[in-house]
Amino acid sequence: QIQFVESGGGLVEPGGSLRLSCTVTGIDFDSYSMRWSRQAPGNQREWIATVARNGATVYESSVKGRFTISRDNAKNTVYLQMDSLKPEDTAVYYCNKFPEEQSWGQGTRVTVSS
Repeated sequence: QIQFVESGGGLVEPGGSLRLSCTVTGIDFDSYSMRWSRQAPGNQREWIATVARNGATVYESSVKGRFTISRDNAKNTVYLQMDSLKPEDTAVYYCNKFPEEQSWGQGTRVTVSS
């Protein structure tokens, strides 16, 4: 059974930084691209970043240049470094593989507020 365990969220002021982690069990981690998505209050979940098996990355336009996705295959973990945070980045953040599993983790909440 695949499990995604996200961590690292919290309350941060605008302009601040956070580093999210997601540890995955139950899959051959090296074999999949990994993605981060987020769900803001009242909105649908949206994709924001992908890291491929070879480390290549793709970002949604609103986070490009501010967020960095990376992976550590030895630890079955994908990271999201978030810099220059804005209030509109407030959301619950989730990871998943690609193709996505229907079952998601609990997510980690990020609140950007002064």
